[in-house]
Amino acid sequence: MPKMKTKKSASKRFAVRPGGTIKRSHAFKRHILTKKSAKNKRQLRGSVSIHAADVHAVRAMLPFV
Repeated sequence: MPKMKTKKSASKRFAVRPGGTIKRSHAFKRHILTKKSAKNKRQLRGSVSIHAADVHAVRAMLPFV
């Protein structure tokens, strides 16, 4: 049986909270911010939980977390 490895791209994008939920950051907040409104940029702050449909896939990418 080969070694289980963590998908490093997933480990950089997702973090597991102490309760077991997985958090992610918002998209569309990296560049080309001048044309976006202040309200839009403000609402993209912070982190949110991933959708329930994606939990199984993300957990498979992060076996040791």
